[in-house]
Amino acid sequence: MNTNTLIFIGKITRPHGILGEVKVQTEPEMFEVLMDVKQVYLGKDRKPYTVTHARGHQDAFLFKLKEVPDRNAAETLRGLEVFVDETDLPDLEDGEYYAHDLIGLKVLDENGAELGEVADVLGTGANDVYVVQGGPRELLLPAIESVILEIDLDAETMRVKVPEGL
Repeated sequence: MNTNTLIFIGKITRPHGILGEVKVQTEPEMFEVLMDVKQVYLGKDRKPYTVTHARGHQDAFLFKLKEVPDRNAAETLRGLEVFVDETDLPDLEDGEYYAHDLIGLKVLDENGAELGEVADVLGTGANDVYVVQGGPRELLLPAIESVILEIDLDAETMRVKVPEGL
């Protein structure tokens, strides 16, 4: 396992129940993606754990880990960051991207002027919002077709049309 391919997906907030499940705070759009993950890596040392069961629960995600037999063991994991190997994530349809693929892309306007780079992706429900920083000013760009003209992961660029008033 190459730690360069580990993707942060959330943080363990607390144990859930008495059988050793852990509650992970993550983005709701990640729920479907995480259903099939078989291994997670926890904490600063990225210790691997085997996922035996996974499910969405209210506003969080629950993992049952083979190495965590009960609530007491789950309690010791509270606050740890959770990572998955990028190669374990399912392939996306054309035009769909994981947030970690977009962070760091250079953002250019429709004329090629540099606006900064994608610093964060905010899930808002209706559509994501790309936070662009490092340019003349911070921009919050909605991830919609009329604004995001092109994403080129190979060139590490995003071409956009900034709506009037932004």
